[in-house]
Amino acid sequence: MYKEELTASLERIFEIAPAYRAEKHNTNYHLNEFISVDIEEAFANYIDVMDVLEDVIINVYDKINRAFSSELAKYGIEVKVPKKPFRRITYDEALDILGKRGLKINWGDDVPKNGLEVLSEEFGEPFFIIHFPTDLRAFYTKPLDSDPRISESFDLVIGGLEIASGSSRIHVKEQLIEALRKRGLNPENFESHLMVYDYGMPPHAGWGMGLYRLLMVIMRRDNIREVVLYPRDRFRLEP
Repeated sequence: MYKEELTASLERIFEIAPAYRAEKHNTNYHLNEFISVDIEEAFANYIDVMDVLEDVIINVYDKINRAFSSELAKYGIEVKVPKKPFRRITYDEALDILGKRGLKINWGDDVPKNGLEVLSEEFGEPFFIIHFPTDLRAFYTKPLDSDPRISESFDLVIGGLEIASGSSRIHVKEQLIEALRKRGLNPENFESHLMVYDYGMPPHAGWGMGLYRLLMVIMRRDNIREVVLYPRDRFRLEP
């Protein structure tokens, strides 16, 4: 939310910093402390920041390939630099593909990990899933003007793993308050954030990427803890 606020003055924001999530996950791709790579951009929508994310991913793969390809080859790892544009499928199309592959997902439910794996097998390359149901996403996610049930949102999937998520953000205060209330949240608890909108917020969009998940995919590891020096999860705080 702070990064959203800063788009009103700085327009283009990025942050690379630790993030903490108090969630009861216990999987090979979740941590409670991780490095998040985030951007927010003013006068942009979800399509614009998807383009930025494509460039970031391609640049990372290219730099790693140039600098470490011989070293990685010793471990049987080949870094294939993806090409633009990445495939983009809608949430509805993803559910249709998975249904034909025998994995039934009800509309409104998130795409599970095994579903992402099936889709990655189908496409082979990094791809985006766009237009998730609005109720699945954070309160600040902008719904489509043509159908408020669906949001201007996306996930980037690489190797069967969600690497990044993003969206256009709601930039009108009244709509943001309505979105908070629809999710059972009290707008008074967000007063310091909402008051910024009184001065006028530009249309804006952004995304957040899990650095360790990206590294996990590039290094072809089965567990995110293998690419983190001091992994912190529900059961490990120190060292």
